[in-house]
Amino acid sequence: MARLQIRNLEKTYTNTFKAVHGINLDVADGEFMVLVGPSGCAKSTTLRMIAGLESISGGEVVIGDRVVNRLQPGERGIAMVFQNYALYPHMKVRKNLSFGLRLQRAPKAEIERKTAEVARILEIEPLLDRLPKELSGGQAQRVALGRALIKQPEVFLFDEPLSNLDAKLRASMRVRITDLHKRLKDQGMSSTVIYVTHDQTEAMTMGDRICVMKDGHIMQVADPKTLYDRPANAFVAGFIGSPEMNLIAGRLDGNSFHLGAQSLVLPDELMARLRANSGSVTLGIRPQHLRVNTADGLRAVVAGAEFMGHEVVLHLDVEGERVVAVLPAADYADLDRGTTVTLTPDPGQAHVFDQSGGNISLSTSQ
Repeated sequence: MARLQIRNLEKTYTNTFKAVHGINLDVADGEFMVLVGPSGCAKSTTLRMIAGLESISGGEVVIGDRVVNRLQPGERGIAMVFQNYALYPHMKVRKNLSFGLRLQRAPKAEIERKTAEVARILEIEPLLDRLPKELSGGQAQRVALGRALIKQPEVFLFDEPLSNLDAKLRASMRVRITDLHKRLKDQGMSSTVIYVTHDQTEAMTMGDRICVMKDGHIMQVADPKTLYDRPANAFVAGFIGSPEMNLIAGRLDGNSFHLGAQSLVLPDELMARLRANSGSVTLGIRPQHLRVNTADGLRAVVAGAEFMGHEVVLHLDVEGERVVAVLPAADYADLDRGTTVTLTPDPGQAHVFDQSGGNISLSTSQ
């Protein structure tokens, strides 16, 4: 295992476009770190700079105790799993797994031992004599994992490895990869992981910590629960969670939040965290933390409903703002389009963001 450090990392292309803006990230030995963000946020560019597949314009990448900026990919102690798996079509699984060791001219006995060990760990022993075209998507993905694992690298790099799989198989492979990481860590084998994805569900279910990126900047680095409960800014709040957090623009005046012609009296618990802020703000509340048809609240009109079995996702119009609420289907599945309801946020779960997007409702007591 190895600690990975990114220090003031930058990437500027020849047309002066700056893709990565001096980011810093510290990944501990054995940690599963996920880089997540929308397309174009530079998460894959960052991964490729770590791997040595992309030149570094500024800053340093440190693996273990070595600055690896000037080292070739093969000298960095890393292994990478790509989105397309990149298996050699003319080689059977056994040779695909051992290809790297054979290039290194490892002894035949060592190649056979490591191939058998990796095949056992990944449960692909019955596949060793098949060609890649004879494998399912999940099997091919495990072979790609095995080819990386057999090198016993210091750091694993994953670049959206599940994107080509269907939803059911993606869910299954998420469990397999996280379970493999834990088992390798328990056995003292290499298991420091940098995993890139655009899928926040993958990030939340797989990562020990998550690095949320936007436009080449790091927005927040934290464990999944902290990102969900205490987003540092409006971008993280809106990106993490499904359905995404409602972000409602309005005005704070005294202890009231004003939206159009309506106002919502905010509880003392929330106001104490705001420290007497006033002016234009954004109220953030997750769909799961909205209460409907309370005595007091914001009037909303039902614009649509999605029945999900045990719950219903209500789409509501509040003064022209679209708001989503997730509610028990047993109580709210019969609400018709056009019905007027009242909405009240759970005061302990509400967030308020200033005009720059910063979360002003966070406090040490929250």
